[in-house]
Amino acid sequence: MTSNVGQSYPYTSETETERAAAVAAVVAARDELAGKLAAESRPLDHNERWWVWKCPTLGCAGLLHAAGYAADLHAVFVICDGTCGKTYLR
Repeated sequence: MTSNVGQSYPYTSETETERAAAVAAVVAARDELAGKLAAESRPLDHNERWWVWKCPTLGCAGLLHAAGYAADLHAVFVICDGTCGKTYLR
């Protein structure tokens, strides 16, 4: 399977509590993310479990956690808990 195809599929899932804790930790560690989340995403609805993806950034071993819904597009706004700290739309 090519890396592009593999990155489109979820890696695992996490509970709402685990997701909220992971997102809070990443936002607390990266000052710029709070403003970006506020400007570019809307709050998530309630789900018991959320998908988690591997970060596609070369050399980053982080995971992508759902942080909100994209403000302007039909997508989930995700943030990386790894060294890159990037955001993506899924």
